[in-house]
Amino acid sequence: MFRGVRSRLQRSTALAGLAVLVAVAAAGCGSDDPDKANGKQLFVENCASCHALARADATGVNGPDLDEAFGPARRQGLGETTVEGVVLDQISGVLANSSMPANLVEGQDAKDVAAYVALVAGQPGEDEGRLATAGAPKVSNKPIAAEGGTLELDAAESGALAFASTKATAGPGPLEILSLNDSPIQHNIAIDDNGKVIEGNVVGTGGTSKLTANLKPGTYEFLCTVPGHADGGMKGELTVE
Repeated sequence: MFRGVRSRLQRSTALAGLAVLVAVAAAGCGSDDPDKANGKQLFVENCASCHALARADATGVNGPDLDEAFGPARRQGLGETTVEGVVLDQISGVLANSSMPANLVEGQDAKDVAAYVALVAGQPGEDEGRLATAGAPKVSNKPIAAEGGTLELDAAESGALAFASTKATAGPGPLEILSLNDSPIQHNIAIDDNGKVIEGNVVGTGGTSKLTANLKPGTYEFLCTVPGHADGGMKGELTVE
């Protein structure tokens, strides 16, 4: 989501650079107080698939690790307000050739995300209060059962790194697994068959990832194999019996 963060922060250690970034922060923040819990929720839904941020349990690998990007500058005294301005600038000014989609969050939502990232990036500890529960995916632990040789394991519609449930069941033999993705993040469905991973196609909003497998009785892991997604929690257990 954020381009070239580290190099910009390294330059910001000079006083002139800091002055520029503080100006950006002042220009980017309106009079409304940001809702950091909303910012965390939106970060998890829209940004965590690409970026790592420990306090949000985000482990994405396609974009910069925000703790590594901001941590050194924070330890050298870079203030929260300045970081907020940098992040808001990154969200609002996506380059045409960037892999980061434009308009993921806008307006007050963008300010909320920037405020949350500025609060926690490169900072130790754990979120507390409303922040502690914000962003937690609403995922069921009730097993989803296959019907007629087809198992439907949809991706979380919110964009959180999760399937509709962490558990599923099916009978032995041929099985088709479908995963509808109505989220703004690309996902797929895959099965780990004793180290052999059978992958479905990666799909975007409105697409359905699908695979077929012939499974013996046992326990299997289902997961999304887009980098960082399974590590972020997009996985579960399939029991075949």
